[in-house]
Amino acid sequence: MKTILVSKKKIFYSVTGKGNTLVLLHGFMESSGIWKKFSKQLSAEFRVITIDLPGHGKSERINDVHSMELMADVIYNILKEERIRKCVMIGHSMGGYVTLAFAEKYPQLLKGFGLFHSHPFADTPEGRQNRERMIALIRKDKLGFITQFFGDLFAPATRENFKHEIEKLIHQTGKMSKEDVIAAQEGMKIRQDKTHVLRNTGIPVLLIIGMKDTRIPVDKTWEVVNLPQHAELQLFQEIAHMGFVEAPKETLSAIRGFVKRVF
Repeated sequence: MKTILVSKKKIFYSVTGKGNTLVLLHGFMESSGIWKKFSKQLSAEFRVITIDLPGHGKSERINDVHSMELMADVIYNILKEERIRKCVMIGHSMGGYVTLAFAEKYPQLLKGFGLFHSHPFADTPEGRQNRERMIALIRKDKLGFITQFFGDLFAPATRENFKHEIEKLIHQTGKMSKEDVIAAQEGMKIRQDKTHVLRNTGIPVLLIIGMKDTRIPVDKTWEVVNLPQHAELQLFQEIAHMGFVEAPKETLSAIRGFVKRVF
């Protein structure tokens, strides 16, 4: 992995392959490692950049609050370092929030972008209260929070099938400090509504939706479909919030096809 200093903190990222650039962003309490198999296959056609967002994976925490805009700035610094003029960016869950912040601040660098089990809405007052409860739980019992969190990201009917993958995610996330986890929660809590970004963008947008997703309910995503001028929809009937685990071949195909069409 390569490193770059942002606010005197080390941020880790990887670059594989050659050609048009695809940036893949992980979600909350994940790391660039979730994209390992995707990167291996996609790098045969594209230059693939994966990033450990601040406080995740190997990257250091920059601040007590990791706003989506702060993380977008980190990505901008990496693209500047790698002399990337245009890219497609796909963000999973929290990575989708970061993608929208990036699309608002640096639209000139994007050929297209994707929201992978994500949406543009700010937290409701109830949602912010729920994050406060989660932050309190993280301070009290981080491992308990992590264990329940990852289990809930899979559809109940198929959760047992992915027991090994869930255990792996829990093990990897256990290395994060409480402060790292809370910094991301605080950042998501204060994020602003970004529906205007989708409404105003003239570039293609990919929306990947899981019908069994309880974190990003389908009715929320339906509100988004008609916002962009050019939207492509990939709908999975039997998966929840973790398409890269639950339906890896189909998800990979959707991303590959979108990037090819955009470029």
